[in-house]
Amino acid sequence: MARPTDLRPRIAALDLPTLEAYAGLAPRADVVAAEVEGLSGRVDAAHARLTESRLHGASVDALDLTGATLADVAIADLRAADLSAANGSWRSVEVDGGRLGSFSAARATWDSVVVRGIRVDYLALAAATLTDVLFVGCTFGALDLPDARLLRVAFEDCRCDEVDTRGLKASGVDLRGLDALSFTSPAGLAGVTIDDRQAAMHAREFAEALGIRVAS
Repeated sequence: MARPTDLRPRIAALDLPTLEAYAGLAPRADVVAAEVEGLSGRVDAAHARLTESRLHGASVDALDLTGATLADVAIADLRAADLSAANGSWRSVEVDGGRLGSFSAARATWDSVVVRGIRVDYLALAAATLTDVLFVGCTFGALDLPDARLLRVAFEDCRCDEVDTRGLKASGVDLRGLDALSFTSPAGLAGVTIDDRQAAMHAREFAEALGIRVAS
């Protein structure tokens, strides 16, 4: 089914120049036009700034991007037990492929971000602000969205066990491509679009959230 124009995230194309090899990342580093490859162990890049760069092939125990600013950055084949990007700012970022245990982006700001083909046990976006974000072919164990603000966010061919929508504020959010087993707060789905199949699948929990008793 074609997505209505008003629900389509407005994704800006990445603008990457010729890149030079860059060894490692560090807290508060200012990294521009860099090719960062093969990170391992525990990597601390809190409050760093990455611009017009590519990060790929990392296999780490932990990657700390707390408070980091990413602009025009491509991240590919990332494997991490723990990825922390809380309080960060991401603009024109593409994440393509990877396996994550915990991915925390609480209170982060994302603008024109594409997340494609990742598997993550726990994605925390509590109190985050997402504008023009697209998730494609992703699998989530839990998707945590309490008090998040979402504008023009869409999912395509994604799956999730549980979505926490308590306090979610959504506008132009397309969930038709998210196969979710449960939503913790149906009231938080105001402003989203779902399809007939999803409405039927979750009818009981939606009714119960409205105080309607469903008898067998």
